[in-house]
Amino acid sequence: MRRLFPVTDQTVADTPGEGGAAPGARGRGPDGHERSLDGREWSLDEIADAYAYPAPGPGEPVPWLRANMVSTLDGAAQHDGRSQPISNATDMRIFGTLRALADVVLVGAETVRQEQYRPARARAEFAERREAAGQGAAPAIAVVSAALDLDFSLPLFTSPLVPTLILTGAAAAPDRVAAAEKAGARVVTAGDGMGVEPARAVRALAGLGHTRLLTEGGPRLLGQLVAAGVLDELCLTVSPMLTAGGAQRIAGGPTVAVPRRFALVSLLEEDGFLYSRYGRV
Repeated sequence: MRRLFPVTDQTVADTPGEGGAAPGARGRGPDGHERSLDGREWSLDEIADAYAYPAPGPGEPVPWLRANMVSTLDGAAQHDGRSQPISNATDMRIFGTLRALADVVLVGAETVRQEQYRPARARAEFAERREAAGQGAAPAIAVVSAALDLDFSLPLFTSPLVPTLILTGAAAAPDRVAAAEKAGARVVTAGDGMGVEPARAVRALAGLGHTRLLTEGGPRLLGQLVAAGVLDELCLTVSPMLTAGGAQRIAGGPTVAVPRRFALVSLLEEDGFLYSRYGRV
């Protein structure tokens, strides 16, 4: 993997014609996969350093909400309803690293159903880093759901390392709330009606001690977070694929009155995939 931005000594060293490998030279990495010799596979520690959350300032910790999404060149966030076909191994390594850095992973109910979500697992590679940050062994999964139309017999609810959270509105059906709690989930009210208010959800999670927030979508949830102005950062993998069709974009839902402006923080590349990180201006 090569760092394209910000420009560093490593960027220059990895640039073909600047003392590195010849343009187009190929080789095989430790996993046996062919890769360009002017790049290399980063360690998980290097990826974690590149995607570290901002250092907390003085006073009460301030929540930081980042999103992690993947999109094809023509804007598709999914293929056949799932993101896996447009991803790759490095994207999944970044996906796992971002989870390992987070206190909680925020996800929409439809994505839980489509992607067959499972609980986050403890990973030995990140144990020391999480302990130093005052975090538990694994992040909690927080599901945003108005109707609580979820299968509470799934491992996400019956056997998580950290109890799964469900964010819902005050008007949620009492029998579904009871079913969720019976399954072991913790139900958190983050809205006065049926739905969840994004800003209130962020505050509620922060009130539980979760300030390093990560959302993995789906598009409807991300669109709501964007419209509410609570998204601080977007980590977007651009996949070198074209799918056409009517697949969703990474964010849907309401249109914002004025487009949100974000600034490029970093850009990595490997085998045509771009791994970008944008922060709120």
